[in-house]
Amino acid sequence: MDIEAVQSSYARWAPIYDKTFGAVTHSGRRRAVSYINSRDGSVLEVGVGTGLSLEHYNPELKVTGIDFSAQMLSKAQAKVREHDLRHVVALRKMDARALDFPDHSFDTIAAMHVLSVVPEPEQVMSEIARVLKPGGKVVITNHFVRTQGILALLERLSAPFANTIGWHSDFHIETVLQERALEVEEHKALPPLGLMTFLVLTKAGAA
Repeated sequence: MDIEAVQSSYARWAPIYDKTFGAVTHSGRRRAVSYINSRDGSVLEVGVGTGLSLEHYNPELKVTGIDFSAQMLSKAQAKVREHDLRHVVALRKMDARALDFPDHSFDTIAAMHVLSVVPEPEQVMSEIARVLKPGGKVVITNHFVRTQGILALLERLSAPFANTIGWHSDFHIETVLQERALEVEEHKALPPLGLMTFLVLTKAGAA
């Protein structure tokens, strides 16, 4: 999937995202935010989209959101204004493959349902690891390809249409887990039907 395809796809989806993909991904987003709210400090949400998670963060956190879609960010900015979300310190248009932050900038990084829609997810994971503080956590919710059953067949059939539908149905979890600086702390299937996976990764080093 190339970056132009991501832009055009999410420009189409932005007006209806909250009631379509947003509804499907609600369970994973709720689980991720609940985990993040148990922590302190700074949070980076990679692929903040329309900002569905923003009002649910602990107000004592300092949340920065990035997204490559201007249309999505516009929706997120409207939510920040509407709900007076003072814990959201910045919303920025940015390519997740080249994060414009110094090394070791954030205590927690969230990547909710974004890694299967970005070009070069391995590079995105490398950048996430770079800007995460030692001892920090990466909280991921995402769909990963199945190896058997009717859903696995549907995923394989829809894979060639990734640029059109805006996500990779055949996305492998190994793509996320190969970043050497990050170790798996938690790995769970989420309801319904285990369609989504919840991951917590820890960066080596003292907190």
